[in-house]
Amino acid sequence: MFKTMVFAMLSMICLTATSQKRKLIWSDEFNKNGLPDSTKWSYDVGGHGWGNNELQYYTAKQLKNARVEKGMLIIEAHKEKMGENEYTSARLVTKGKADWKYVRIEVRAKLPKGVGTWPAIWMLGTTPKITWPDDGEIDIMEHVGYNQGTIHASTHTKKYFHSIGTQKTATVSVPDCSEKFHVYALEWNEETVTVLVDDKPYFTFKNEHTGNDAWPFDKPFHLLLNIAVGGSWGGQKGVDEKVFPQKMWIDYVRVYQ
Repeated sequence: MFKTMVFAMLSMICLTATSQKRKLIWSDEFNKNGLPDSTKWSYDVGGHGWGNNELQYYTAKQLKNARVEKGMLIIEAHKEKMGENEYTSARLVTKGKADWKYVRIEVRAKLPKGVGTWPAIWMLGTTPKITWPDDGEIDIMEHVGYNQGTIHASTHTKKYFHSIGTQKTATVSVPDCSEKFHVYALEWNEETVTVLVDDKPYFTFKNEHTGNDAWPFDKPFHLLLNIAVGGSWGGQKGVDEKVFPQKMWIDYVRVYQ
């Protein structure tokens, strides 16, 4: 009993020390109804497939696709035609409004479900014109609807990415990810990129100190939130159009340094 009490006290001290080291430098608690805060978020717009043969058209300033209500950001994908696309959705980005290096990011979210849905919480290098994968990508959370309950984390660099068979990735089972909120987090410093769910790490990518081809993560990155539809990965088992509309709920985004 005494040992248990001591362990509990030491754990609380360690947690307190850790939290004191972190400083909240940016957040969105989504407390104001309407369109997302334009001082914090911009939109990627278009329907050209986004390099993955995706089926959605990303809109801007459309409440049906991205809105804040009842303390939540809602990104919503619809089965509706826009231009040459059969679906609409939204992709919010912080580029140019909030770009960070070596931070902890926490996003508390509940995910959509259904075959063909492909929600993501991720980061790209902030450069004038992104050269992928040379400028780097960090996937904090990806989920494809045909593999319900499996969460993916990955990094992409010129040396390590899927098209050449060298991608660094890992998965974790979160069976209720579409029924309950979970905290998807990134810990990023000079030596490692670590991804966590509910504060449990399951993926780490290490700096091998061989240059930018392997480690482009020494410059500012920005955050992206979106639901894609179909695509080369999300659409591997087709798209069940009967499941739409589908939503991703985001309770908060918090960035610590």
